[in-house]
Amino acid sequence: MTNIPFRIDPHPAKMEPSSMVEAEVFTTSDHTELNHTHYINEDETTYSGVWECAPTREVIDAYPVHELMTIVSGKITVTHADGTAEHLGAGDSFYIAKGKKMVWEITETLRKIYMITE
Repeated sequence: MTNIPFRIDPHPAKMEPSSMVEAEVFTTSDHTELNHTHYINEDETTYSGVWECAPTREVIDAYPVHELMTIVSGKITVTHADGTAEHLGAGDSFYIAKGKKMVWEITETLRKIYMITE
């Protein structure tokens, strides 16, 4: 890949089906999950792109990666292990550290720009 700066388009022309979410965590009949990867490094430990997902509710014992994200559209509630809930929507940016315990609940179809490192 290149080290040249590039634009991350929040509305890429083509999004591919994704399978990061298990079918049983969707909370509506809509099971849409799409992704477009803009960048991935040579050893595939850092990547960025755009991800979209229909409403879900997932209890996460240990978040699998470090992730910085900005919400393009939709809404999510992140409930921390201590019970504190954050309600986030379009324009909000947030970071989740690898290993973090939480409840991840998409309450309105979510589109986010992400940067992940393992």
